Amino acid sequence: MSATPCTSGRWQGNSLSDMRRRMVDRVATGLCWAATVLVLLMLFSILFVLVRNGVGGLRWITFVHVTLPPGQGGGLANAIMGSLIQTGLAVLIGAPVGLLVGIYLAEFTATDGRFINLVRFISDLLLSAPSILVGLFIYMIVVVPTGHFSGMAGALALSMLVVPVVVRTTEDMLRLVPLSMREAAIALGAPRWRVILFVCLRAARDGVATGILLALARVSGETAPLLFTSLGNMNWSVSPAAPMASLPVTIYQYAGAAYEDWTALAWTGALLITAGILMINITVRLGLGRNRK
Repeated sequence: MSATPCTSGRWQGNSLSDMRRRMVDRVATGLCWAATVLVLLMLFSILFVLVRNGVGGLRWITFVHVTLPPGQGGGLANAIMGSLIQTGLAVLIGAPVGLLVGIYLAEFTATDGRFINLVRFISDLLLSAPSILVGLFIYMIVVVPTGHFSGMAGALALSMLVVPVVVRTTEDMLRLVPLSMREAAIALGAPRWRVILFVCLRAARDGVATGILLALARVSGETAPLLFTSLGNMNWSVSPAAPMASLPVTIYQYAGAAYEDWTALAWTGALLITAGILMINITVRLGLGRNRK
C-alpha cells in the first residue's frame, strides 16, 4: 500500500505521487493565505488612508452647514441629505422591480424559454453596463424632455443600477431553495403566490437582503450617472424636482480642487460613504442573525 495510517491520525505516503500531492496542497494553501493577507492589507490600507485624511473633518459644522465657497467654513449637509434621498429613492424604485423579475426568472421557468432568456440577457447586460451610459440614457429620456436636472432623474439612474444586482441575487437565492419545500406547501393546498411569498422568499430572505445591500453599496458611490442627471447643488435642496447635491459629486468636485478645506471635505465625504455602507451591512447582518434565533 502507498499510504498507511499513523497514530497521529494522518496518513503517511511512501510513493512519489503522495509527496507530490502534499507539496501541491501546501503550495496551494500558501498561495491562498498569501492572497488573503494581500487583500486584507489592501483593504486596511484604504481604510487607514480614509480615516487618517477624513477624520479631521468630522466636525459639527460638517453635518449642519451646506457647501460654501472655499475659505468660508462650509460643510456637507446638503450633499449628505441629497445622497440619502437619491439612494433611498433608487432602492425603493429598483429593489421591488428587481425582486419581481428575479422571482419570475426563478419560479416561472415553465413559460416561454426564449422570453426568459431574453430577460436574463438584458439583466446581465445592465449588470455589466458602464454607469455613465445609464446616466446618459436617463439624461436623454428625462433631463432633456423636462429641460432641467433633478434629484428624481438621479434616483432613476441609480435605480437602473440597482435592478440587475437584485435580479441576479434573487434568482440565485431562490434556485437554492429545495424543491421539496415547494412541493410540501403545494401539497397542503397553498396557492402558488403564497408558496413563493411565504416559503421560497422566506427561506431565501438572507440572500435577497444581501443582494439589496450589494446594490445599495454599488450606487452609494456612483458619480457619473449623477453628473448627467441631478448635477449637484451648492444650496440646500430636498425637492426631487430640482437639482440636488450628493456626496459622490461633491467629492468629485472637491478632490481635484486647489483649496485645502475642499480637499479635506472630500476625504471626509469619502469616509462617510464608507462608514455608512459598513454600518448598514453590520446592522442588517445583526438583525438577520437575531431573526434566525
